[in-house]
Amino acid sequence: MQDKEADRLAFMGQLAAGLAHEIRTPLSTLQANLQMLQEDFEGTADERERRALSRVKLLLKETARLEEILNDFLRFAAGHKLDLRPTDLNRLLEEILEFLGPEAARRKVRVLTSLGELPRVAVDGNLLKQALLNLVMNALQAMPGGGELMVRTQEWRGYAQVDVTDTGEGMTPEVMARCFDVYYSTKKSGTGLGLPTARRIIHEHDGTLGLTSEPGKGSCFTIRLPLPKPAERGGETIPL
Repeated sequence: MQDKEADRLAFMGQLAAGLAHEIRTPLSTLQANLQMLQEDFEGTADERERRALSRVKLLLKETARLEEILNDFLRFAAGHKLDLRPTDLNRLLEEILEFLGPEAARRKVRVLTSLGELPRVAVDGNLLKQALLNLVMNALQAMPGGGELMVRTQEWRGYAQVDVTDTGEGMTPEVMARCFDVYYSTKKSGTGLGLPTARRIIHEHDGTLGLTSEPGKGSCFTIRLPLPKPAERGGETIPL
């Protein structure tokens, strides 16, 4: 019975992904034509053409949002075959924070880190980076008026633990109960797929993703990924 359900879900995932790919082609054509229209109207002095240019820019913005939704959906729907490799989790986080540094500065968010000593973890670096990127970006977006972002790592009872803590708006119990639901978002421009995708990737690594939050004080997402047993670590590498 479970095998049939798994097959059904896999089929539905393939069907949905195929549909998303079919939508992408006309969407790309629409974007290309809108960009050409924008170029035609740029610099015009005619009032009517300026109004048309404003509408074209609005349509381009909306098609970009549709493309973002499609990309997020495809990442969520895809069945991931993990490419597990010994990975320096702290280094992975440093790369993400360096990449998002300009965005944090723009939002007036101070980024703090406390990266503890960890053995290398067997993970799919590209997929885990996407999950961590989603969580850090979510934290930045939770602080529209600025604040502090703390990223902490430590070894905890056989797990590598990552805490992503913000001093933002926090969540009510009702929002916390739904924040991992597909397509649920409290942001006007949110796709509602960032947190579900992050949780799915972490679960595929046999890890857990927890959340604590309080309205007006902020939120903390806690990731735990299983570490190899001490006898298996062999110094700096993990035998796979």
